[in-house]
Amino acid sequence: MTGERERVRWGILATGGIAAAFTTDLVDLPDAEVVAVASRTEASAKAFAERFGIPKAYGDWASLAEDTDVDVVYVATPHAAHRAAAGMCLEAGRHVLCEKAFTLNTREAEELVALAKAHDRFLMEAMWMYCNPLVRRLKAIVDDGAIGEVRTVQADFGISGHLLPGARNGALPASHRLRDPAQGGGALLDIGVYPVSFAQLLLGEPSDITARAVLSEEGVDLQTAAVLSWENGALASVHCSINGGTPVAASVTGSQGRIDIPDGFFFPNRLVLHRDGREPEEFTADPAHGPRNSLSHEAAEVTRALRAGETESPLVPLDGSLAVMRTLDAIRDRIGVRYPGEA
Repeated sequence: MTGERERVRWGILATGGIAAAFTTDLVDLPDAEVVAVASRTEASAKAFAERFGIPKAYGDWASLAEDTDVDVVYVATPHAAHRAAAGMCLEAGRHVLCEKAFTLNTREAEELVALAKAHDRFLMEAMWMYCNPLVRRLKAIVDDGAIGEVRTVQADFGISGHLLPGARNGALPASHRLRDPAQGGGALLDIGVYPVSFAQLLLGEPSDITARAVLSEEGVDLQTAAVLSWENGALASVHCSINGGTPVAASVTGSQGRIDIPDGFFFPNRLVLHRDGREPEEFTADPAHGPRNSLSHEAAEVTRALRAGETESPLVPLDGSLAVMRTLDAIRDRIGVRYPGEA
């Protein structure tokens, strides 16, 4: 970036649901401009461009990566393609915001981080939960010692697969991306990354991991439960599912109190602080920060970092993303999920 008043020029790589949601929020930012979109087909790219008023549409990823009018690319492909798509953009000199899960595995994540450093480019996992104002408030409350030393973290994220787009006759077909090993299918990488990332936001990387899962006929996890433990005695219980809806709640218990997020823990509307010997305190999302489910907070953090000349975000540090990937790898090892091409 050459000046604080210049708008950050975005390219969108992929045209699925999350790309549309991000672009919808992005176009509302006064200092952002979406200048190009790419898909595997020109027809899809043109349709997306027409929907959002984007001037350039490419039917291949390479053209977007090589477009020097683009400052930063938002990679919104399924995670099995993150390594290829984000790597192509970094090598071409683009900064990158890459959807979560960061990659399929730690090896691929390490390769992306190495590419970003080699080309002196900004790279961030799109863990929008970490950028959410109320989640940041929770983190500050915990760091300030309001509930003492963290003892346990509990978080769940389960969805009813039969309600998802593409479901047929009350079930996800085998061809659906969430059941396709070639696309990194399963609950863990798609939504389990949230409870794992939530626990590690507060406790860092665990020292020991146990896990159990129910697998599909294709060999991906339909639901997974894991217990993470730390050398200081802290424990986290995390659960994810694509065959049953859960409260999507979280709780953080410390030696002197606890914080509850009753629903939507990764984009909360409210949280309740219980401190021993005191009345509960409720914290609610500030309407001035926009809708609680807005993806604009991560885009604003990318803008801030680029203008500051940073190559990674302190809110979503690369070491943290690598640590989460190591945990996801360990959980997959425990439950026996392997993707094509992995050893």
